[in-house]
Amino acid sequence: MMGRRTAIAATMLALAAAPGAAADSATLRDIVRPPTDFSRPEPYEENPGGAATGRHPINTSVFSHPSGNLSFERQLDFKVGDGIFRKLWVSAPSSTRSSDGLGPLWNARSCQSCHLKDGRGRVPAPGEAAVSLFLRLSIPPETAEQQDRLAKLLASAVPEPTYGGQLQNFSVQGHLAEGTMDVAYAEEPVRLADGTIVHLRRPTYSISGLNYGPLHPKTMMSPRLAPPMIGMGLLELVDEADILALADPDDGDGDGIAGKANRVWSREFDRAMLGRFGWKAGQPTIAQQVADAFSGDMGLSTPLSRDPWGDCTPAQDACRKAPHGAHGEGAVEVVPKMFDLVAFYSRHLAVPARRDVDSPQVLEGKRQFHASGCAGCHRPKFVTGNDPDRPELSGQLIWPYTDLLLHDMGEGLADDRPEGLANGRQWRTTPLWGLGLTEVVNGNTFYLHDGRARSPLEAILWHGGEAEAARRKVVAMSRHEREALLAFLRSL
Repeated sequence: MMGRRTAIAATMLALAAAPGAAADSATLRDIVRPPTDFSRPEPYEENPGGAATGRHPINTSVFSHPSGNLSFERQLDFKVGDGIFRKLWVSAPSSTRSSDGLGPLWNARSCQSCHLKDGRGRVPAPGEAAVSLFLRLSIPPETAEQQDRLAKLLASAVPEPTYGGQLQNFSVQGHLAEGTMDVAYAEEPVRLADGTIVHLRRPTYSISGLNYGPLHPKTMMSPRLAPPMIGMGLLELVDEADILALADPDDGDGDGIAGKANRVWSREFDRAMLGRFGWKAGQPTIAQQVADAFSGDMGLSTPLSRDPWGDCTPAQDACRKAPHGAHGEGAVEVVPKMFDLVAFYSRHLAVPARRDVDSPQVLEGKRQFHASGCAGCHRPKFVTGNDPDRPELSGQLIWPYTDLLLHDMGEGLADDRPEGLANGRQWRTTPLWGLGLTEVVNGNTFYLHDGRARSPLEAILWHGGEAEAARRKVVAMSRHEREALLAFLRSL
């Protein structure tokens, strides 16, 4: 027995010290096994990104640092990618040919505009046009071809015929924006077991000022808030088999938690792959996530999405015929070198080190987190696979607190809009690393897919479906237990 524990300890030490450390599968299973001792932190728990963890002062830039083990030479690519991530794009034609091509329809002029300081977006103030919160649009399939594309996973949804896959509420000069997303909130009180009353706000979404005619009568809308960027490269390197091993789509073990993998088409690899990014795991890779953001959010073409008009549909003829920023036959507006640098930057944004991991209150909160069943979906640990081109991210013991699977989250969070294999009640488990630094980085605490929750406790109270049992346990907690749980979440 002692020999086995020694082997596990040796492997964890190797994982913490050097990328690509070899370990047998049994040892790795032991390393990521849920803890049983909550009297002290687990080894290396303070390093959520393994050796790639960032160690910098806690301030508004704490999400914007490179992987802690990125070499000096590769930091240059990170910094250039950062510059492109921040670049403000302009409409074509312009004198700055490397920056033109915006729109004609768009939601934001730069990546940074949505991912504020590489963190999450924010909900608009009353009367303010939304930038980092937008509406996805789609309709049920109506033709055999549409049904066939969905069945073969060649498409994840059928775009609204006139307005496309998302509502753009900005446009370049000479074109009309598509409309304005409006949101209204209704307060709903929730009483906790100790008598505390928490006021949730239930949003209602609508669109005003439609400039291209009425929406299809069966249009489905889903609001999406820009998520934080940290740790994406580490999640991309989690072995697919390790994720699928957690899936239990029919709840065969009867614990009330299912977990289903989404599968989506990869234009990068020309095949269906596991979806692991986006609110419904609708993107298979970071490169495709970046390409679709350039296209849908800014109307920019890339090597993976070559239409210079972005999300403009055939019904928006003038938009498709407008000048664009792709110069030369076969060219794209975000040229391959720029695109690769933004993907590199996105892949290597470091997860900050944990705080207060040995605090008695945080350790008690960690115990409550596991006892309430939160860890059933928010899986604490993985060991990343190996990629010779990404040595900093390879073979790392990481603590993202997600299983990257889809779960039924109940009627309260349902958007009733399928995406790939995700139905209208299913969402991908959100990674929790960095959660406690949201207010420091973004100056707000808007959580969940549409920012309706203003605190981690509100976010928990919106959980239902497969998370209903865990929600009830949190509601039933004493004040002491609940404050410990929230202290643990703030430490992530």
